Amino acid sequence: MEDQEHVTLIKVSTNASQYFVDSYFAALNGRQNTIASFYMPPASMPGGSLPSISFNGTQIPTAAEMQTMFEQQIPQPHYEVQCYDCHVVNPNYISEGTQARPAKTGKNMTILVAVSGYVKYGNPKEAQPRAFSESFLLVPNPAAAAGQQRMKNVKEWLIQTQTFRIVV
Repeated sequence: MEDQEHVTLIKVSTNASQYFVDSYFAALNGRQNTIASFYMPPASMPGGSLPSISFNGTQIPTAAEMQTMFEQQIPQPHYEVQCYDCHVVNPNYISEGTQARPAKTGKNMTILVAVSGYVKYGNPKEAQPRAFSESFLLVPNPAAAAGQQRMKNVKEWLIQTQTFRIVV
């Protein structure tokens, strides 16, 4: 990999991760009706389906069910992200049904984002903070690859795999 391409991957993955963390946790904290929009469209694969969502050891079958869980079953969450890190997992990922974008854009990769912090459920003045750890595998959004993000405010990166765990 050329040095400039490596620098581009780092820059794009860092910017994408920061934007994702800021917008996803803002949605969890107050715009739960937008949660499903952060996930890739449903897809089947041998042995399971995508997106793959694990919430504290429980498999959530779909992004819509994840959103419903936050809207109807979980008391108002108050997430405070303490830190996050990102790593390029695959620099040459091509979403199904799309063409590869030029490597110099850095938009053909999958990104692993690890997040940790504290969450309170319910009244933030009364609830005890609980430490959490969460990891996401982000993939390029085919709609963004097709140039639709400007028209519809489409997210460039979507969750393919998510694992959330309250830390004991």
